[in-house]
Amino acid sequence: MHELGVLNSMVHTIERIVKEQNVTAVHKLVIEVGELSGIVPRYLEQSWPAASYKTFMEETKLELIVIPGIVKCKDCGRVFNAVYSDLNCPDCGSNDMEILEGNDLMIKEIVCN
Repeated sequence: MHELGVLNSMVHTIERIVKEQNVTAVHKLVIEVGELSGIVPRYLEQSWPAASYKTFMEETKLELIVIPGIVKCKDCGRVFNAVYSDLNCPDCGSNDMEILEGNDLMIKEIVCN
């Protein structure tokens, strides 16, 4: 489960940024996680208490926004959600696709004082 490591890195990065900005508390952290990012949103939620434990973000609320894994079939051109189609094109059955969105993990918002 690499989600804890990802969150630990985020906490350290955010800590550095908010100190530079003279902020003392972060009330909410909003993260966008793509369905095709390799990160499991449920594991992020479960790991948050451990990642923020004894840090300035211990009381920070974590909000996740899941971004659908949208792909385009390279064989027939169909655009679809790869997760709901078991990574196969619903029209031609191909698994050769281009990812259009949903493969990122990013901090969308840091809500401070």
